[in-house]
Amino acid sequence: MKDLKPVKDFTVDKNTTIEDLVVKMENAGGFVATHVAKAVGILKDMLSEKDCVRFLSFPACIIATGTRGIIKELVKRKLFDLVITTCGTLDHDLARIWKDYYHGAFLMDDAELHEKGVNRLGNVLVPNESYGIILEEKLREIFSDIYKSADEKEFATYELIWEVGKRLGESKDSIVYWATKNEIPIIVPGITDGAFGYQIWAFWQEHKDFKVNVLKDEQYLSDVMWKAKKSGALMVGGGISKHHTIWWNQFKDGLDYAVYITTAVEWDGSLSGARLREAVSWGKVNEKARYITVEGDATVLLPLIVAPLLEGD
Repeated sequence: MKDLKPVKDFTVDKNTTIEDLVVKMENAGGFVATHVAKAVGILKDMLSEKDCVRFLSFPACIIATGTRGIIKELVKRKLFDLVITTCGTLDHDLARIWKDYYHGAFLMDDAELHEKGVNRLGNVLVPNESYGIILEEKLREIFSDIYKSADEKEFATYELIWEVGKRLGESKDSIVYWATKNEIPIIVPGITDGAFGYQIWAFWQEHKDFKVNVLKDEQYLSDVMWKAKKSGALMVGGGISKHHTIWWNQFKDGLDYAVYITTAVEWDGSLSGARLREAVSWGKVNEKARYITVEGDATVLLPLIVAPLLEGD
């Protein structure tokens, strides 16, 4: 047993920094705590790796919460080269520029909420005027301006998102704002699956030459991956965002660094539940990669994992 690392008790006080806490979690062990500490180490090494293409993927739900601020900071500080996410991310990020979302609870009367025009996303409340109504009002105006001023009427999703970002003024709480400012592509493979996509469709009814071409996104990803020497990813949740990230990385012998945060179970065979070791069998994560799956709620885990990456910046 000489080569084994002993478990050490936590010692914390009011002066303990988050970085100190993560180190203590690594020494203390305790299931997910160990995974959190390993995730921080992997991401630090990924960020310091030269010629490493860095992916950030996540679902829309966390953008309805204050965790939006964590994602915004990663994009603002250019810690990642590209983002892959869902249409709902655009919905929530943009809607919250103009209107507030509110605290609720998981156990509420949903029929009563519906009668009042309030949508429940977990324990977050999203009134109709803070979502569909405001998005329709603002996006119609923005799409009209894009249509009038753009020479090219066919866009990759990231190109259209940048065009929207140029028209947000000084919306410095917005992910789209910072992605546009820093020229970080936000790629949305399922662009029609949300209010933003619905508004594209509605605008297209009267402007048939106004189009989104998702194959232009795929060409961009192809160009990036065939040139990449190394690649890494922080993936939050599963679904299309995670899969699109690992899918394209199989064409360069898999991710070299990977951190995956999930609440999904493995035994149902879903992609969301699949641990990163499964992706090794597909060649989507390299056999020699450094990777870890961290089980738990991203609204708790992301601040813990991201804070040490930002300290000293």
